[in-house]
Amino acid sequence: METIINYFETIPPHHRGIIIVSGITFFWLLEGAIPLFKFDYKKWKHALPNLFFTLTTIIVNLGLAWMFLIAADWTQANDFGIINWLLEMPLWLYVLIGVLLLDFFGAYLAHFVEHKVKLLWMVHLVHHTDHKVDTTTANRHHPIESVIRFSFTLLGILVVGTPIALVMLYQAMSLVFTQFTHANLKMSKGLDKALSYFIVSPDMHKTHHHYRLPYTDSNYGNIFSIWDRIFGTYMYLDREKLIYGVDVFPDEQKNSSIKELLKQPFQKYEKPTISADVED
Repeated sequence: METIINYFETIPPHHRGIIIVSGITFFWLLEGAIPLFKFDYKKWKHALPNLFFTLTTIIVNLGLAWMFLIAADWTQANDFGIINWLLEMPLWLYVLIGVLLLDFFGAYLAHFVEHKVKLLWMVHLVHHTDHKVDTTTANRHHPIESVIRFSFTLLGILVVGTPIALVMLYQAMSLVFTQFTHANLKMSKGLDKALSYFIVSPDMHKTHHHYRLPYTDSNYGNIFSIWDRIFGTYMYLDREKLIYGVDVFPDEQKNSSIKELLKQPFQKYEKPTISADVED
């Protein structure tokens, strides 16, 4: 564990790039071999806008990363933050608690707020209007959303008091998990359900990508499923009933255009329809 922490404390930027490319490549190949849905689409054409927004996400995060370092160093120098106020504990537990709490602020809370604030939902809409969810959908975020997510993670660093090594470890884990949960992978329902008690499983997250409420407003977690279960936002929808997208923004052609996606946050707000058939 100490070796892992030492590595992430000084992880080179190009190593972070390797993690991104390796993850997309791995899940791209895997979902091609065992797809959940046999989409009728040209995979590369579908991927282009998603990869464009993945690139903008990388640029935003790398450009602002110095703020993470300053915040993390400040919390350590001033012994500030939740994790620094706890009793001494084994390193593995310290890492687990740190990543768990960062996952709450940087993923769950940010995601929840984006769905509840209309202006932020219109920004987040870019992610939800993908009609063929696969591993390239993972970082399909408008640049404005990348800044929003960054801000919530920065808040998490200050409140939790995590050192930069845990921040970098969390970001790497978050990246791999989001590629995994969006991947068009066919996994046994039993295994998926079992995983969902501990981590966000593919079926659990794909329920969140269903085109209608209340499923759209559920399963906000990214790494750990505990936050959805604690706050009552967990929902289950059988994978056979999944329809991707947002029902009030149904134009798949527009939702596949980089130009239109960049303009999407500035459209008129429309709330998704509530489904009549709600399952527990």
